[in-house]
This record gives sequence, C-alpha cells and structure tokens, in this order.
Amino acid sequence: MKKGEDSLLKKAKLPLILLGILIVIFIFTGIYAKAGVLSWFLEVVPAFIGILFLIITYKKFPMSNWVYWCVFFHSLILVYGGFYTYAATPLGNWAKVTFDLSRNHYDRIGHLAVGLFPVFIIKEVLLRKTKLERNAWLIFIVLSIVLAIAAFWELVEWWTTLFVASDIGQSYLGSQGDIWDAQWDMLLAVVGAIISLVFFSKKHDKSMNKLNLAKK
Repeated sequence: MKKGEDSLLKKAKLPLILLGILIVIFIFTGIYAKAGVLSWFLEVVPAFIGILFLIITYKKFPMSNWVYWCVFFHSLILVYGGFYTYAATPLGNWAKVTFDLSRNHYDRIGHLAVGLFPVFIIKEVLLRKTKLERNAWLIFIVLSIVLAIAAFWELVEWWTTLFVASDIGQSYLGSQGDIWDAQWDMLLAVVGAIISLVFFSKKHDKSMNKLNLAKK
C-alpha cells in the first residue's frame, strides 16, 4: 500500500466507523419498519444521497470530522422518523401527552435538523472552495442556501406524494392537518441553522483546522 493511500485510510477511520454503524441501522430499520419499507425509504433517502455524495468526493475533498458526526446524527433523526413515520414516533407522542400538545411534533425536529446539521457542510464548502471570509455575507449566504434547500424539500415532498406515493401521502408529509406546515418547516430549518452557527461554529472551525494540519 502506498504511503498516501495509507494516510488516507487513517484519516477515514472515523467516517468508516460511523458509516458501518449506519449501515447496520439502515438494514435493521428497513427490514422491520413499522410504516413499511416504502415509507421508510422515502424518509431516509436524503441520508442516502448525502452519504453517497460524501463517499464519492472523499478522496478529493475530505471534510472535517465535525461534518461526519453531523451527518451521522442527522441520519439517525431521519431513520427514527422513517421507522415509525413522523406522525407516530413514540418520542413525539410522549411529548404530545406530557406537554398537552395538539399534535405529534417530531416532524418539527426533523425540519429543525435540516438547518442544524447541513449548515456545516455548506459553510465548510464555501470557506474551502471560494474566497468568502468569515463575515456577515458568509452567514447570509449560508442561511439563504439552507432556506433554499428547505423550500426545495417541500416541493420534493409535494411531488413525491402527488406522483409516487399518493397512498401513503399523509404519513409521508406528516402535516397532520396543519395548513401552515410547509411554512413552519422552512422557518425551523433557518432557526436550526442559526442555532448551529451561534453555538457550534467555533467547534466546527477547530475541526476544520485539524483537517488542514493533517494535510500538511
């Protein structure tokens, strides 16, 4: 094995461990999904796409370990929602009863996560592949991209329910009769991104710095 390839494998240790854990979880939850395989797949497919993208680009553009942890936890949130459907998750039902809520709000957690975790991928790509610096413009652009992704995902949910899975549309959408569900989803994604940038941006920067040192 060449020295460069050996070094690449050492750097990939954490991503490979996290990927291995996720594969086991994907297989188990896919087989035993309470809502059926199709519903599970529709909810988890964003994780598949994101992971596949990171695998394909790893050799030329490995990302910080912070990003891989974020993808891991985001995938767990998607898998949990896909296993039960967002409207029927035990955690959401517990919160509904405990706090006397009008509905199961686990889908709100899912859409908050759309901002909480992917924001670091967006930020890292912009900082490493463009001339943008850490300033207000960077924050504005990152939040704008998060909002665009959240809005596009609302369109994907609509198209999927309309053309692919109309029979399980309501459980897939998870709107539970809320006419403002799409607007709440987009807002929460932006809120999630703001929370991450305010409270975890420095940790992400440290992780990127370690990656840069490892490359030298």
